[in-house]
Amino acid sequence: SQERVIRAALAGAGLSGSDVDVVEAHGTGTRLGDPIEAQALLNTYGRDHTDEQPLWLGSLKSNIGHTQAAAGVGGVIKMIQAMRHGVLPRTLHVDEPSGHVDWDTGAVELLTEAREWPAVGRPRRAGVSSFGISGTNAHVIIEAVEHDEAEAPREPSRSLPAVPWTLSGRTPAALRDQAAKLLSHLERQETSDERDGQHAAPPTAYDIALSLTATRAVFDHRAVVVGADGEALVEGLRA
Repeated sequence: SQERVIRAALAGAGLSGSDVDVVEAHGTGTRLGDPIEAQALLNTYGRDHTDEQPLWLGSLKSNIGHTQAAAGVGGVIKMIQAMRHGVLPRTLHVDEPSGHVDWDTGAVELLTEAREWPAVGRPRRAGVSSFGISGTNAHVIIEAVEHDEAEAPREPSRSLPAVPWTLSGRTPAALRDQAAKLLSHLERQETSDERDGQHAAPPTAYDIALSLTATRAVFDHRAVVVGADGEALVEGLRA
């Protein structure tokens, strides 16, 4: 069943086993589970790799233990970070391959040491497995996004005719105080950026609108300042 779910993931991605560089295994370190998983990897990925370019194999559980329901997403996070840094992390507490697995049936090697993960003319790819939770087997293939260094980042298209800044307080005085605090914060930030010569992009009117709506408690006394740009919104706060 583990082989079937791996082959299904490869088929869904339109890839062969040789197109994937590394697998983040479920890898619980047990005498029963590890040989089953290793053999499934040898029979799928291992037969599409060579001794010169083996499939590299690691497991986050050797670093942080078994995270139960978060084990799969932990492996995904690890592989995304590995792609960002161009490094295949070392699997801890593994000195030699398990003697319960016939490693000669495919080209799979354990990551007993950290290794560079160079670009090879195609995106870096990794498989992540989460096996055995009540008999449920999952395998996902993730691929690095290749950026064109010469291409300037594009700002998301925004065409709203107006932006709402929402405020609330327990009393009318508290509501006015919230508007004053936000206004004071914006003015301090503008003054600080000018003094320090910072070029970091300040929060946009959209950023502030999202924070005020999604991260603030809602009380009985409420107001909404609406404006087409930051200047109009600030004038609304002053009012």
